[in-house]
This record gives sequence, C-alpha cells and structure tokens, in this order.
Amino acid sequence: MRVRPSPPSSQPPAMKKHPQNPLLLLHLFTTLIHTIQLTSAVDFVLNGFGSSDVSLYGNATLESRILTLTNDTTFSIGRALYPTRIPTKQPNSSAVLNFSTSFIFSMAPYRGRLPGHGIVFLFVPHQGIEGASSAQHLGLLNFTNNGSPNNHMFGVEFDVFENEEFQDIDNNHVGIDVNSLISVSSHEAGYWRDQNSFNRLTLNNGRNYQVWIDYVDGVVNVTMATVGMRRPNRPLLSVPINNLSQVFEDEMYVGFTASTGALIESHRILAWSFSNTNFSLSDRLITRGLPSFELPETPIHRRRGFIAGVTVGVLFFAVVCSVVAFLWIRRNRRIRKEREEMEDWELEYWPHRITYQEIESATKNFSEEYVIGIGGNGKVYKGVLPGGSEIAVKRISHENGDGVRAFLAEISSLGRLKHRNLVGLRGWCKKEKGSLILVYDYMENGSLDNRIFECDESKMLSFEERIRVLKQVASGVLYLHDGWESKVLHRDIKASNVLLDKEMNARLADFGLARMHDHDAVAGTTRVVGTVGYLAPEILSSGRASTQTDVFSYGVLILEVICGRRPIEEGKPPLVDWLWDLMRKGELLNAVDERLRARGGIDEVEAEKVLHLGLLCALPETNARPKMRHVVKLFEGKNEKDVDETEGEDMDSYLLAKMRTNEIWSMYPNIFNSGSGSGSGSGSHPTFEEIRQGLSSSMSLTWSSTIVDGPGLTGNGNGRADVETSEVRVQIL
Repeated sequence: MRVRPSPPSSQPPAMKKHPQNPLLLLHLFTTLIHTIQLTSAVDFVLNGFGSSDVSLYGNATLESRILTLTNDTTFSIGRALYPTRIPTKQPNSSAVLNFSTSFIFSMAPYRGRLPGHGIVFLFVPHQGIEGASSAQHLGLLNFTNNGSPNNHMFGVEFDVFENEEFQDIDNNHVGIDVNSLISVSSHEAGYWRDQNSFNRLTLNNGRNYQVWIDYVDGVVNVTMATVGMRRPNRPLLSVPINNLSQVFEDEMYVGFTASTGALIESHRILAWSFSNTNFSLSDRLITRGLPSFELPETPIHRRRGFIAGVTVGVLFFAVVCSVVAFLWIRRNRRIRKEREEMEDWELEYWPHRITYQEIESATKNFSEEYVIGIGGNGKVYKGVLPGGSEIAVKRISHENGDGVRAFLAEISSLGRLKHRNLVGLRGWCKKEKGSLILVYDYMENGSLDNRIFECDESKMLSFEERIRVLKQVASGVLYLHDGWESKVLHRDIKASNVLLDKEMNARLADFGLARMHDHDAVAGTTRVVGTVGYLAPEILSSGRASTQTDVFSYGVLILEVICGRRPIEEGKPPLVDWLWDLMRKGELLNAVDERLRARGGIDEVEAEKVLHLGLLCALPETNARPKMRHVVKLFEGKNEKDVDETEGEDMDSYLLAKMRTNEIWSMYPNIFNSGSGSGSGSGSHPTFEEIRQGLSSSMSLTWSSTIVDGPGLTGNGNGRADVETSEVRVQIL
C-alpha cells in the first residue's frame, strides 16, 4: 500500500499588512484544495495477496497469493476487505472523492455441479459479514435490510443467477447497486469493440476478466474485458449517481464479497489496484502468466452430445439393419423368381454374374470414348471398377444366333479355366433377353499382332520376346487340350487373339468359337469356324475340329510371328507355301522378319528350328503334326519318353530330322511344285483362292476390314475384335 501523506505543516512568518490581491487569494484557495486532496488520497497495487493485504471473513482464503472468496461449500459467504478504512469524502465536506479501481477476477464452475451465484465489488461502513446472506443475496445484504438507506452500501455486482425478486435482467449481467440488490442500472456482461459492436462474455466459464470502475464528478463508469486486452473506449455502464454523498460515510471499507447457495462456483480475485487520483494505476496490474481456471474439456465419451449421438446412432443402425434385412429378403425372393425364369446355362454359371449397373458405371454408360475394339460380334469397351481396377467389356451383338453361341462358348469355357496364359474372364451379364455382356481382365499392351505387323520400331517385339510369347501361347493351348477336366478346342488361334499384359506376358483370348468335350470323346460339331489362313485342311473336308486343328493354327501363328507376315496377304503367295518354297531352296532363314534381321542379334539356329516347328505343325496331314505337349517339350528343351515315335530320342532332334526326311517330301509333293507356292492339291492346306472360289454355296463368309486402335482389350485385342483386315472367318452351316 502506498498512502500519500499530507505535506508537512509550517507556521508562516509574520507579514506586513498590505492590501489584499484577489488573484493571490484564488491561488491560495486552489492550493488549499489540492493539499486537502493529497491528504485524503489513497492508492495501492496488489499483484497477488498476502495476509497483511486484506482482511478475510466467512469462507474467504488465500491460496498461492490468490484471493479465493468461495469454494465448493454450499450456502456460504466469503468477504475480503482492505484492512483499514479509506477516506471517501473530502475533509469537512460532503463531496465524494473521485476514485478508480481495477481488478482481475475469475468465476469457475465445478464439474458436475450447477454454478452460481456471483461476486460484488463493494464499499461498506463496517467489517465482517453481519447483515449479509448467501445465495441470491450475494453475501451483500439480506431479506430484511435490502433497500434500507441505513445500509450505506455501494457495489458493482457480477451476477450469474437471474432472480425475479431483484428484477435481474438475465443470468449473466453486471449491475450497480446502491443500498439494494435491485440494481440502479445493469447490462449483459461483455464489452464494446467499438461504438456499435458488442461482444458478450460469459462470467462463470473460468476465464480471467479485468474490470475498471471509475467515479468522476458524480458518474460511475464500469468497463470489463478479457484479461490482457486493452481497456475498451466505451464503458459497459455509465451511470450518474448524484446521491452518493448520502450513501458514503466519511471513511469506508472497500473490497469484495461473494456467495454460494445450492448452486456453487469458485470466486477468485487475482489482482487489485485502487487510487483516488492516479487513474492510470491499473496499468501496473500484471495481466500475463496468470493461472487459468477453465475446466478441461469433458472426454468425448462422457459428453451428453456424444452419448445422445451414440444412442441415436444405435437406433439408426437398428433401423438401417431392419431395412437392409427387408431389402435382402425381397432381393432373394426376386432372385428366386428370376431363377425360375432363367435358362439352364444361367443357373450353371450364376457365380460369374455381374450386375448391369456395375458394368454401365464402369464404362460411363458404354460411352463411345471407351470403345477399344469393334468386331463381328460387337464392340469392346474399357472400364474402371470402383476399386480402380481396369476391365475390358465385350458387348456381344444379339441380332443373330452366332452372338449368343459365342457368348455361351466364352462363359462355359473361359469362365471356368484358370491359367496364367489365358485371359481371365471376370464375369458376365445378361440384362434382358439378348443383351449379352462379357467382362475380362484388361490387357494393357494390346494384342500380339499390333507388336508384329505395321508397328513402330519402338513397339516391335524382339526375336527373344517373340520366342517367349510363342512358348507362353503353347503352354496355354496345352492346358486347354490336356490340363483341364475337359478337352477345350479353341478353334481360332491367331496373333490378334493373343493379348499382352503389362509385363508383356502372352495370354490367349477370344473363346467365342471354343468347344468342350471329354478327353476320350470326339468333337461332335461339324460347323466350320475359324479364320482363313489358319484353317486346317480337314476342317474343309469334314468340318470336324480336333486338337490337331488347333495345332495347325498354332503352327501358322509361329510362322507369322517369326516372319512378320500375315498368313494371307493380297498380291503375295500364302505364307505357308512361301516358306515351303524357301525351305526347298535352302533359304528358309530369308523368311525371318526383315526388320529383325536389320536390327541384328538373331540366333539363326534357333530361328531355323522354330520355323521348322511351325511348318511341321502346319502340315496338311493331321497325323504328321506333333501334339501340343511335344511342342511345349521342345520349347522347354526336355526329352519325351512316353511317345512311340520319339521314344529314346531327343524331341528337338526328332522334329528337325522329320522335317528333312524324304517321307515328308514325298508325302506332300504338291507343296514344292514349281516354287509357285500356289498348289491346289487335295492334300495341301486351303489357300485364299480355294476358300473364295472352291467352297460350296452353303458356306457363309464373314468379312471385316474394321480396325479400331486402342490400348488393349479382351477377345481379339487392341482394336480388333474378331477379324483382321486380310482374314476371313468362315462358318459352314
């Protein structure tokens, strides 16, 4: 505390009489008034409280230099007053001295308890708490003395309980009280940011607030803000009180009081300043580094909102489960009903079925932008499933029976086959009668023919890559013939039906012409199907396919891959005839793709060996062709022990020797006639002209010259669905 003492008195020396000067008298009067004010002035700054700084009454205590007026005790009063009276009036006058006070307070609730009631800054004429009640009386007055002029009490209340008895405006207000708890003026707690913008403050949230109370020339100004803020320019309350001289005695006690009732909260004062003359003394209060009394947030699992949310969520989940169960039951009933209307093949291959909505979404409603192939049986689209995986979707034309037969062939064969060198069928869909859709794994690198014929040097396969592709296709065909529970005839092996995945591994595709039968049975179909240039001679004579007809097609595939030429090209001799002619002349290596030869690095021995194998597989005589397991063994470089013709011999040596025997040359003399390459004997393979002119009128030809380039597809791959420009797919009905 710092109390300004009066200046030392001194007896003025005797002076000579002279006429009085009015200005001198005015100066002497002003000096006297100032001297009186200095004698009465009191100022102090308390940044923390000691036992000698305040007098405590009721439940008030000091905790770590913080003045705590109330705790969690119900119906309690806590009061703290400055230890001595302070002058409130000028000596020998009723004029009230101006004053300025500022303090920092905190009102904090206790967890799980309802908060109340409030805190009051007050002037009282006596010490103690006599005549005060707790709860709504705020430890200031009681029921009997409220409103009595004999109270000589002035206070500024910070009340968090709305009491109709005292005409409170709400449960979070600041009021000025004069001898009564019915406030002279009150306002919602907060501060003015500017002249028109008000910011509300919650008094009892545990935050620290600073208050400024000034009395100047009969007007009381009350201002508050969050601690650490600059004092707002506009006061919260500005009330003229003309009769304060009748309320104040010459000297009064000043301090704070607070109370609790059934509602409890803590009331704390952290710092306090007071002055009669220095209105800037409040700037010396420490506003930083103060303790916080805000309650920590309630754990989320204990919050009422969380509990209510969980309860609602559980109820919602139960309702959703009920709805889902209802819809599931309805769906099962619908499925059962649909199954009753299904054809036999739909029931057999039900597990592979995919909904039309999934396929439609993956292809953006079968957008033309997603078309990656067009063929005789329909379009092929690229699609992306919700998980991000890419698929190829073949939409099979249903305008004729061929599309339906191709559809059934695909799902009945490829739908149950699993091999690393076969394109995987993901599923199928039949939206309505005749709306047929097949879904495959997407092959990123397109079809083999786009890496062999008319392609850029950067995309063209090397000799080693071509050999690897041929090995993989042979492995896939062997699986079809001998590796599954039934024997599967592909019947359309060609470069455009070999697809390449992202690792450039070969996968055989397009099973639209495939047929299955038991291993010990003979294929019963006599429909001639396939592509000109790949058809074995016996197909034309009997119309009956076998594993050896697939071997023939595979042999043509070997030759076109190594030579870089299609089997049938306008203006050139058929590929197989041309190769026989080169072999007769001893110039077989000249058939190797000239672009590969220009690049260099070809293993000529390996190239000749593979060309011999292709010619042997493409022999017109069925029994002279090797089986697919022989071909695979040759590529693997292993010995074959279980075949009569090659028992005890190296398969490689046998095949190459057989190609050079007189037996083969004498068996097919028409292949080597005049080197023209256009022989037409009954034993030779069918040529382009034979197919076009020599077949019966009952043969139907399907031509297609449509080429649509794309990054990959299933079926015929990368822009070609069923046919190539120079190929003819033949079907004899």
